[in-house]
Amino acid sequence: MKTLSGTFARIGLGLMLGAAAFSFVGGPAAANEEGAEAAPTHFPIVKPNLEPWSFAGIFGRYDTAQLQRGYQVYKEVCAACHSMHLLSFRNLAQPGGPSFSVAQAQTVAASYQVQDGPNDAGDMFERPGRLSDRFPSPFPNPEAAAAANNGKAPPDLSLMAKARAVERGFPWFVLDLFTQYEEGGPDYIHGLLTGYKDAPPGMTIPPGLHYNPHFVSGPAIAMPPPLSDGQVTYTDGSPQTVDQYARDVSAFLMWGAEPHLDARKRTGFQVIIFLLVFAGLLYVTKKKIWAKVAH
Repeated sequence: MKTLSGTFARIGLGLMLGAAAFSFVGGPAAANEEGAEAAPTHFPIVKPNLEPWSFAGIFGRYDTAQLQRGYQVYKEVCAACHSMHLLSFRNLAQPGGPSFSVAQAQTVAASYQVQDGPNDAGDMFERPGRLSDRFPSPFPNPEAAAAANNGKAPPDLSLMAKARAVERGFPWFVLDLFTQYEEGGPDYIHGLLTGYKDAPPGMTIPPGLHYNPHFVSGPAIAMPPPLSDGQVTYTDGSPQTVDQYARDVSAFLMWGAEPHLDARKRTGFQVIIFLLVFAGLLYVTKKKIWAKVAH
C-alpha cells in the first residue's frame, strides 16, 4: 500500500512539473503578467462569423450589384498593393460576374497602361490596356513589392477566397457536406478586414505590425487597416462603411476565385432533376417488365 501511494505521489509530482514546464514555454497556463490573460494557443483567436452571402447554398447566386461595388473597392483600395494576375479585363463582361458591358470593360482596360513589345526596333513600349490583358500588378516584380512593404510582398488575391478559410471542426464539417457550405474564404476575409482593434492588456505587438484576432497566422499582421468609413464613394446608395466595403470586396474575391459558380450550381441542379426523372423511368420500366412474373 505504501509503495502504491508512493507511485501515485511520484506521478502527481511529474504531472505538476510537466504542467509547470508547459506553462513556462507558453502553454494555456502561461500568463505574461499578473492578471494578464493566458497566451492563445490557436489562431485565429476569433473565428469568423457565418455571413449571409447571396451565393450561399445550392440555389445561391452572385449579386451583380455587389460584385460591381466589390470591384470598385478592389480597384480603389486593394489594387494599390495586391495583384489579381489570373483575371483578365474581359472577365468583367462575362455572364455570372459583375456583368459589365463590353464597352465598359474596354473602358476599364484602357484606363491602364500596359507594357508590350518588343516593337520593330526591339524596344518595349506602353499602350492602353485591352480586354485580353490581365489585371496589372502594382509592382514590376515580387522583389519591388517586398521592398515597398517592409520586406514582405503582398499576396496575389486571385484565389484568396478559396485559399483562406478556417476549419470548423466536428460536427460542422459533416453538416457542410449537406448544406454545401463553401463560404469559409469570404467569411474569413470579411472578418479579417473588419477585425482590427487595439491589442488587449499583456499582449505586445511588434512595431510595424497590427493586432487582428481574426488573422489565421497569429495575433499580428503586417497589413495596416486598409478600409475606413467613407473611403469609397458608392453611387447606388449602399452604406459607405467598413463593414459594407469588406462584404462587397469579399464577394468580389469569391467571384474572382470561382467565376463559374452560378453555371456550376445551375448545371448541378439540372443533373439532379435528370437523375430523379431517370430513376422514376427505371422504376416504372422495371414494374412493367416484371409485373406478370411470379415472385
